[in-house]
Amino acid sequence: MHPAFSVIFLTTLIGAGQGLFLALYTGQVYATFGVLGGEMPPVALYVTGSLLVALLMGLGLFASFFHLGRPERAWRAATKWRTSWLAREVIVLPAFSGIAVIWGALYYFGIDPVVLVAGAVSIHLSLVVGALATALAFLLYLCTGMIYAAIRFIQEWATPLTVVNYLLLGGASGFTLSAALAGSQDSGLVTFYAMWAVIITLIGFVTRMYSLRRNAKLKMKSSACTAIGVRHPKIKQISQGAMGGSFNTREFFHHQTPQFMRMIKTLFPIAVFVLPVALLVIGWGNGSVLLLALAFVVQYLGLLAERWFFFAQANHPQNIYYQAT
Repeated sequence: MHPAFSVIFLTTLIGAGQGLFLALYTGQVYATFGVLGGEMPPVALYVTGSLLVALLMGLGLFASFFHLGRPERAWRAATKWRTSWLAREVIVLPAFSGIAVIWGALYYFGIDPVVLVAGAVSIHLSLVVGALATALAFLLYLCTGMIYAAIRFIQEWATPLTVVNYLLLGGASGFTLSAALAGSQDSGLVTFYAMWAVIITLIGFVTRMYSLRRNAKLKMKSSACTAIGVRHPKIKQISQGAMGGSFNTREFFHHQTPQFMRMIKTLFPIAVFVLPVALLVIGWGNGSVLLLALAFVVQYLGLLAERWFFFAQANHPQNIYYQAT
């Protein structure tokens, strides 16, 4: 497939935004139930974090408009929510963003009353609102991943690993960003966030490498016979039917050399997994906000390459016909 940079930026930016919120809310839950040993995150961390979440989600939504032929009609996509994962994403994305902003606003304006007392634990309104945003964040990961996993004839995408990798890689980048954010706020949660960022990144490494191995061993179900609907043991194509390019030749193939594809396949695991983990561990040990921030930057740039490869590696069955000249 031809990777569209608008979609690449959309999926990586909103993935990081969802991951950042999940990190912030996890810290809140742990602090509420005393798991952090009495360490309470500063209010500024939640307020600044929710602003970053809104910024990342807004930038991702803005990038998506460059993928639309008629942006003014984008709202119509939501009308097909019964059958389309894309329509469900269109609905869930602003819903999550709005609830996440409300969650941060509760802290900013100091409106956080106790709504329930369970034993020695007081459940505040922000915890309830955060739980709703968390459910929407996971639902958004599901919708985004299923847009591609539901396309059965593209075998590289048609696997639960697609959804799993969207979740883990987005979560890894979000937790990495939260570690840098906590460090900039002089919060004691740097260790907590950095530790989870390393764990999620390593789990993401395992699942993404497994998906690469799976895709490398795929046996294509389509052939020249099934592509054109002719049953014959020997089919040889000598022309694609057009002297110039067409929509099919532009949009369903990446037009890169095998050497370039191998280079990206080698480089993105280093940038997404190896370097961020090293920077997180060193920054975590030395208390360096700069290294923690650099870990996020390197990981995000690696995710751009990873997402490009995700789209480019997918083989549309129509390429059996149109790639041959």
